[in-house]
Amino acid sequence: MMWSTSIYVVHLSEVTAHRERAFTLIRRYLTQVNEFRISPTTPTAMKVLVPVKRVVDYAVKIRVEPKGVDLKNVKMSMNPFCEIAVEEAIRLREKKLATEIVAVSIGPKQSQETLRTALAMGADRGIHITTDMRTDQELQPLAVAKLLKEIVAKEDPKLVICGKQSIDADAAQTGPMLAGLLDWSQGTSASEVAVEGDAVNVTRETDSGVETLKLGLPAVVTADLRLNEPRYATLPNIMKAKKKKIETLAADSFGVDLTPRIDVVEVKDPASRKAGIKVASVDELVDKLKNEAGVI
Repeated sequence: MMWSTSIYVVHLSEVTAHRERAFTLIRRYLTQVNEFRISPTTPTAMKVLVPVKRVVDYAVKIRVEPKGVDLKNVKMSMNPFCEIAVEEAIRLREKKLATEIVAVSIGPKQSQETLRTALAMGADRGIHITTDMRTDQELQPLAVAKLLKEIVAKEDPKLVICGKQSIDADAAQTGPMLAGLLDWSQGTSASEVAVEGDAVNVTRETDSGVETLKLGLPAVVTADLRLNEPRYATLPNIMKAKKKKIETLAADSFGVDLTPRIDVVEVKDPASRKAGIKVASVDELVDKLKNEAGVI
């Protein structure tokens, strides 16, 4: 009796030991599954292309010539909408949704300064498409979109994020034209971007309310001012940007027609406005609105 009981106790302890080892293996397996599994909604990391433009700094008071803006000795900087596009691409990479950010700029040799700014913010490398034109302001949206189409074919990104417009031309045409040439889905004036699987949700604020679009990738998204607040480039990142690669390509090597389709007839300053005045009473205000301004 004692012998059989002893055998039973030994057998039970072995079962307990095996069970603990089994639980340990199961816990280790589940940990690995949670760390490495890819759920149906987890997006595949992708390359993001960000076009950036060199424009007159927004704080500069411009001088107008008959055919355009005088750019002599004027401070230039990256288009503010393009800064927002670069920032959004960086945030996607920080979320492990993007593997590489490629910034591209089209224009004279000074456009490399704009690319260096994008690289200092966090872009991985740059592409500079050189033109024979004096400034990048001479390139019209269709020509820019055609050149960008060639870069998309070369780089094969899954997402293009660009500013919805440049502050010099205010055309807001390049992004939509690029999407049309590529036959890609597009979301304009984005105030929020969320990548989910093989799609990107774009929230945009319109006059009729807030609209959310679900776009299949690849896609073109244009950034509104509400999308984010761009970061400042730190000194260490500015130094690192000097070592990052910028590939230089000639615009004429793509065989793209850059001939302007629109002729600028005249550029002039807006009509000057009279300075406002203070009035002593409501009666005086009503009198001026009625008799001088003629609005009531």
